Amino acid sequence: MRASLVVTLLCTLRCVHAGLDVDALSTQYFGNDSPWYRDRIPFFESSDKEITDVYYYRWKIFRAHQRDLGANGYISTEFLDDVGWQTTPWASLNDATGFHILEGRWCRDRRFKEDYATFILGPQSNRRQFSESMAAAVYQGYLVDGVAEDALARLSNMQTVYNAWDDSFDTSKGLYYVEPIRDATEYTISSIDASGGYDGFFGGDSFRPSINSYQFDNARAIAKLAALKGGMNATVELYNARATAIKTRVQEALWNTTFEHFIDRFQVNNTNVTYWDPIRGRELVGMVPWTHSLPDDTLEYAEAWRHVLDPSQLAGEHGLRTVEPSYEYYMRQYRYVEENGRQPECQWNGAVWPYQTTQIISGLANFLNDYPIGSAAGIIRAADHTKLLKQYALLHYNPEREGILDLEEDYYPDTGYPIVGLKRSPHYFHSGFIDLVLSGFVGIRPSIDNVLEVNPLIDNSTVTYFRAERIIYHGHEIAIQYDVDGSHYNAKGLQIEVDGEIVASSPALTKLSVPLTRLSPKAVERRIAKSIQLNSTTAYPRASVSISGFNSTKLYPAIDGRIWFFPETDVANGWSTPVSNGTEMWLEVDFGNSTSTSGADIAFFANEEQGFDVPESYKVQIGGEDVNGGKYGDSVANGITEVDWDEKVSEKVRLVFAPKLGKKVRVVEFKVY
Repeated sequence: MRASLVVTLLCTLRCVHAGLDVDALSTQYFGNDSPWYRDRIPFFESSDKEITDVYYYRWKIFRAHQRDLGANGYISTEFLDDVGWQTTPWASLNDATGFHILEGRWCRDRRFKEDYATFILGPQSNRRQFSESMAAAVYQGYLVDGVAEDALARLSNMQTVYNAWDDSFDTSKGLYYVEPIRDATEYTISSIDASGGYDGFFGGDSFRPSINSYQFDNARAIAKLAALKGGMNATVELYNARATAIKTRVQEALWNTTFEHFIDRFQVNNTNVTYWDPIRGRELVGMVPWTHSLPDDTLEYAEAWRHVLDPSQLAGEHGLRTVEPSYEYYMRQYRYVEENGRQPECQWNGAVWPYQTTQIISGLANFLNDYPIGSAAGIIRAADHTKLLKQYALLHYNPEREGILDLEEDYYPDTGYPIVGLKRSPHYFHSGFIDLVLSGFVGIRPSIDNVLEVNPLIDNSTVTYFRAERIIYHGHEIAIQYDVDGSHYNAKGLQIEVDGEIVASSPALTKLSVPLTRLSPKAVERRIAKSIQLNSTTAYPRASVSISGFNSTKLYPAIDGRIWFFPETDVANGWSTPVSNGTEMWLEVDFGNSTSTSGADIAFFANEEQGFDVPESYKVQIGGEDVNGGKYGDSVANGITEVDWDEKVSEKVRLVFAPKLGKKVRVVEFKVY
C-alpha cells in the first residue's frame, strides 16, 4: 500500500525518456556478431561497469551454448564441447537446465527456451541424470512471456518426470534423497563422511534441502499449470498436496535448530554414518529452499541468512563457500586429473561454485521481496544483494588468463582463482547471471497476473543509475530506469516504460506495480538446419575437405551445430585449414540422401595473432557447379556470413573458398538449410 502512494501513474501521457544506443552497445560488446544479439536480447547499462560488462558476457555464453540439433531444435549445453558423461548424441546434461531456461526466458527470441524445454522434458534426453527443477523453470518462463499453450504442452512430461523420482522417495520420512554426485555436488559433507573421510565422489545418499526444494517447486508448477489448463482438479489437488507435504517435512526434519540452517540427513547407513542422523556442518545448499520459496516467513528461518554474510562461515573473501571452514575436510583435495596430482578436479567441500552462488542470490531476491517478516529483521538487505552480485561478477574475470572474462567451474574462496581449469572449463554454462540482473538488480518480478511489478534490489550508495530496455514481458516491450539524482538520464528516481510510454515513476527507489494487459508475443520462427552432425560417430550428415589428413572426427566440429568466436586456442571450434599457398579449398557436407537446400550460414573465425582471416572469396557448389541464384553476403569475421540460392535437391553441398595468401581459414560452422 505504501508503495502505491508514491507511484505516479502516467498512463495517458507520453513523455520524453532516455534510450540506450543499441547499435553502439551491440558493436561494443559483440563486434561483427552483433546482428545475432541486437534483436534477441534486452539491453542494459548501469553505473557498475563490472556488472554491466558481465551481463553482456553472459549473453555471449548463452549464445555459445545454443546447440542446433537440426530437426530436434536447439538445446543449451553445459560445456562448450563434448564431455564423456553427457547424453549422446545430443551433448545434453540436465543439472543446470533450470539456469538455462531462466536465462533464456529473457531472450526475445523464444525459440531457444521453447526448443530446449521440449527436448529436455521429452524422452530423448536423460531427464533424471541429475536432480532437477525443470518443471519449475518452465513455469517461471511462462511468467515472463505469458504464453500458456507452450508451457501447457509439456504438462504431461512434467508429471512423468516428477513421478519417476518416486524411486528416491522415502515414504517413512516423507522426503526425497539423492546421492550428492547425482545432485551435481560431489564431495559434500554427507559423501565424504559416509566414506570415513577417505573419498566422497560417490556415495553419501542423503535427504537434502536441494532435491526436496526442487520437487516442492516442481509440484507447485505442475499444480499451477494444471489449474491454468482447467478440467484437471484432481491433478491440481494432488500436486498441491505433494508440495505442502514436502514443505512441512523439510521444515520439520531438515531445519537444524543448533545450526539455524537447513541441512542434510543421511539416508545411507554404514559403519561410518547412521541413517537419519544429521550431517555435522552447514553447507551453502541449506539456503536453496529460498531459491524455490519453500520456507515459511518466520524470524527463526530468517536467521540462516546470517551465515551467508559471516566471513568465518559461508562468506568467503571472493565468493560463497559451499562448506564452512570449520568442517574437518574443508577444501581437502581428494580428486586429481593427472596421476602426478597437479590438476585438481571438481569438489564441493568449500569451493565457490557459480552454480550455488546463482541459487543463493536468486533466493535472496525472493527473500527480500516475498518475506516481509524475515526481511524486516534487517539480517540481510538489498545492499547485500548488490554486494553479492558484484562479488559474483568479479569472479568472471579470470586472473589466470590476464583478467579476461572467462567463467570456469569452481574457485578458491580466498583468492578467486579457478580450481579446475581444464580444457573443458572455459566459458562454462552451469549457472545464471542475466536472470539475477533482470529479476533482482533491475527488479522485474514476473507474475501470473496481468501486472508488472518492479522492485530493484540495489545499494543506491554504490549504484547511482541503471537502465534495462527492450525486455519482452507479457507480450509488451518494457524498460526500467533508475537515476539516483537525475544527473545521468535527466529524470530522478525510478520509472517504468511500457511500449515506449512512461506508465509509472517514483522519485525514490521503491516497489512499483502497474496493471498490464497480456499480448501474444511474436511467433517463434524455426528454420531447420539440415547439415548437423550430432556426434563424431554419427554416419550422416558428415563432412569432407579438399585437404588430406582430416578424418571425420576432426571435421565434425565444423558441422556440429555449435557457434562461438572465443579467441582462446584451447576452445577452438570448427575446421582450420593450413596456411594458404594461394589455392582454393573446400568443405563439403554429405547428407547421406537426397536433400532440398536453399541457403547457408557460414561462421568464419578471425584472429590476426593466430593467423586466421576470412577468405578472399567464397562460393557454394552443388554437383560441381555454382548454385543457381546465389546471393552472397560479404565475408564476416567472427560473425555470420549468409548465402541463399535457388532451391535444389542433392546429396551434397560444397563450400569453396580461396584463403588469403599466407593466412589460415577456420570454418567454425557451415550450416546448410
